[in-house]
Amino acid sequence: MVHDNNKSGEFAGNFVQELQTPEGMLTPEFQAFYNSFAQRILWMDGNLCPGAFQMNTAWYKSVPERDPVFPEHEHPYAEIVGFFGSNPDDPNDLGAVIEFALNGEMHKITKSTMIYCPADSKHGPVRILSVDRPVFHFSVVMNAEYAEAKDVYK
Repeated sequence: MVHDNNKSGEFAGNFVQELQTPEGMLTPEFQAFYNSFAQRILWMDGNLCPGAFQMNTAWYKSVPERDPVFPEHEHPYAEIVGFFGSNPDDPNDLGAVIEFALNGEMHKITKSTMIYCPADSKHGPVRILSVDRPVFHFSVVMNAEYAEAKDVYK
């Protein structure tokens, strides 16, 4: 049996197709700021799907007014952060310039990139310096929620 639109069946809750951000994590001020340069696509965590780890996805569409976008922070779980260009003819070309620091070491990103941040490593600030084409951004943390670094979303 095929379950149309994943609304029924034993595993329907494992299919997240509508944006649901965690209540109380994102202040209205941060949401308005974020929406000025990005469009969040989907968010999954252990609260939406028991047993899942946390993942966030978004399109970065312009340079934000605030610099840096995210300050330096750390948390007790590993994270993978990704930035992917949207040119199907050259998927490695980011179409943007982003700076990302890991343990105080700043890196300039101009190609599609995934970054592994070990648990307890300091990462950020994150600076979006230019955007020529939308950038697909994601972050994955090996924890059921992105709780310990809520101060990042201020």
